[in-house]
Amino acid sequence: MAPTRRSRQTVFRRIARRSYTEWPVYNSTPLYDRSSLAGLESDVRVVSESWFEHGAHDSVEQFVYALPLAYFAFEAHDRYSCSTRYEMDTLFRVFVLKELHEWTHETALIEYLDASPEVCKRLDLESVPDQSTLWRSWHKRFTAELRSTVETAARTILIKAQKAGVSVPHDPERKLCYRNSGNEDSIPDEQHVLERAETITEHVSRVVFPAFSLDRGEGCEIHENAYWGLQTYLGLRENLAANEGARSFTYETTRDRTPLGHAHREQIRDLSIAEIREMYRQAVNRLLNEVAETEQFFRAGIVAIDITEADLFTGDRTGYEDEIIGTKEKTDEYAYQWATVQLVGNAVPIVLDARPVRKGESRLEIVEDLLDSAEEMVHVDNVLMDREFDSQHVLEMISQRGLSYVVPKRMQTSEKAQAKRLLKHGKDRYETDRKLHLGNNEWHETTLIYRRKENSEHDDHRQYSVFMTNRGSGHLTEYGYRWEIESGYKSIKRFMAATTSKHFGLRFFYFAFACLLYSIWRAVDLLVQVELTGEYEHAPVVTADNTLTLLKKETGIG
Repeated sequence: MAPTRRSRQTVFRRIARRSYTEWPVYNSTPLYDRSSLAGLESDVRVVSESWFEHGAHDSVEQFVYALPLAYFAFEAHDRYSCSTRYEMDTLFRVFVLKELHEWTHETALIEYLDASPEVCKRLDLESVPDQSTLWRSWHKRFTAELRSTVETAARTILIKAQKAGVSVPHDPERKLCYRNSGNEDSIPDEQHVLERAETITEHVSRVVFPAFSLDRGEGCEIHENAYWGLQTYLGLRENLAANEGARSFTYETTRDRTPLGHAHREQIRDLSIAEIREMYRQAVNRLLNEVAETEQFFRAGIVAIDITEADLFTGDRTGYEDEIIGTKEKTDEYAYQWATVQLVGNAVPIVLDARPVRKGESRLEIVEDLLDSAEEMVHVDNVLMDREFDSQHVLEMISQRGLSYVVPKRMQTSEKAQAKRLLKHGKDRYETDRKLHLGNNEWHETTLIYRRKENSEHDDHRQYSVFMTNRGSGHLTEYGYRWEIESGYKSIKRFMAATTSKHFGLRFFYFAFACLLYSIWRAVDLLVQVELTGEYEHAPVVTADNTLTLLKKETGIG
């Protein structure tokens, strides 16, 4: 079905209303201008995703005709200086069409155009180019970078169409092309890994960092990227605070002007918690768009929700009791607490969202909030949580969403008695249904699974753990994935800048930015592994320090 004026309006209104999407991207960040190919690729991703979600748009070719290109400055990528018969935007569409059909030679494209006058009309072709014209245009007129963008755009269109159930000419290759010579089956050496990591980190950072903005107005002498460069620099070393870091930053950066530590903190303090979270979600959405083109990302579906604590707070918390709250272990110690939702399992462990935890907030509020964010970004099947989320109301809410869950249960009197019986009879595993009271004569039905721990240090009922799930024992094995969120927190805290400030927004920003650096690292590692080996293993081949070192180059250090 051909798109109509109304269907086009619907698509672009939908894009305009998305808080985490900028389109066109060129006016949204100083990193892009009208000739930026990364910006063009970003726009193809944004528009194609919404385009194929519309029920009337069921053709990849129709999208090629309708893709807005008038704002893009193709002349920066045109090697011909004289006037030519065919415009660059027309040729761009023609070559995207060729890539969509996976035609190796120009002959197949010409035959298709000769037999399709309507296609020529839609492409603004008064006549069909001959084979030599097309060959010269592709190899001589288009720059190598523009040719790569054509291939990326076609692959993106195929993936977005296929995801929406639209018929495609062929299955898209869901991995990056291997661009290095040599044996593709060989194990990549460290130099190859670092080379690809540098290229991919540069691309990813240009995609992700524009989501952050300080809204400083016009005419500022210090470039906004210098603030993100300093924040990245603070994450390069453990326990580095803004004042000391800003002084060192001036010697290591290539920038002429950089912010002082107090100026940096003041800019961050002006951001509200809501603004920080919105910018973070925008950045992660951009990051997900990058990794979503790999087949390996489609393993996603399991998320883990957890709460972590900052270092113990030992100062005077008068006036900050709602923010510097008790520890999860219910001791007389105090700490800031942050909650996250993260991809786990076979997927790349990206932190989808983060939020602060205040005194008086229920676990139900926290889980609802984080799941709302996660389900906007990725497809979620299963939710893993720690025993602090052992609440029948939390479990009921997850079930009402059509999701499965696995949560350890705190052992009360009845569970301890059952564990003692299992120990007496030498049973390692036991399942039973249980109804949990929700109030007003309403109940949540769940399954309790008792599992005996191997090599337990106890010789009584404490050998057993009890889990709750709404999908049967098969999901219990997935709970082992939850350890990834704990190991992730260790890396995230490694990326955090040090501070003694009690400012809640500043503290949260430091944590959220560290989550972003961690997520960039894991995404870069995925892309490097897929490009070099075609596979993804959880053990990183790119280290965190590698990624941060490459990021500091991109943000103006070194």
